[in-house]
Amino acid sequence: MFYKFIRAFVRGLVFLLNGRFDVIGKENLPDKPYILVAPHRTWWEPIFFALVIAPRDATFMAKKELFKNPILRYILVHAHAFPVDRAHPGPSAIKTPVKALKKEGRVLIMFPSGTRYSEELKGGASLIAKLSKAPLVPFVYQGPLTFGGLMLHKQITVGIGPEIDFDFKAKLTDEQTKQVNEDMEQAWKDIDNKINPDFEYIPPKKKD
Repeated sequence: MFYKFIRAFVRGLVFLLNGRFDVIGKENLPDKPYILVAPHRTWWEPIFFALVIAPRDATFMAKKELFKNPILRYILVHAHAFPVDRAHPGPSAIKTPVKALKKEGRVLIMFPSGTRYSEELKGGASLIAKLSKAPLVPFVYQGPLTFGGLMLHKQITVGIGPEIDFDFKAKLTDEQTKQVNEDMEQAWKDIDNKINPDFEYIPPKKKD
């Protein structure tokens, strides 16, 4: 109930802050639990992704430091977020999302690069897909990267591509993980080109 209330509230807030919000490729959304994989470009793109996949509920990883604040922890927990130690991720970083996918029927919002400041893809998405049997669905956010740009009603588009090819029966190897990562990167490029062929994402510099 809290999740649905927050989603409705955020939908209204997003409309007030930026009414220029489009979605392409929504026909690619599976009618079952899946893993939403995207390049991490802003801190607010998970909000837009969660709105796009409605009425299905989302779950997502958040760094454990955010859970130290009791108010924020309450909001995150009831928004189906779960804490992850980025420096030393334990078994729960895999078990928790697999449970959310298999037993709770949610969509996992996942950024394979881990942070906005990294372009290196990890293997977590492949492992979670293998264990949960949930397909990997590529998403892309194109829009303002600063809060000021968001307030100026600059165009925001969320693109969705077809499921990433994944052999659930084969043993998960480094070679398969590498291939899946390459397929994800290509899918993101294809979606970017479909939204705007002239789009070029320049990663922000990490603050010291």
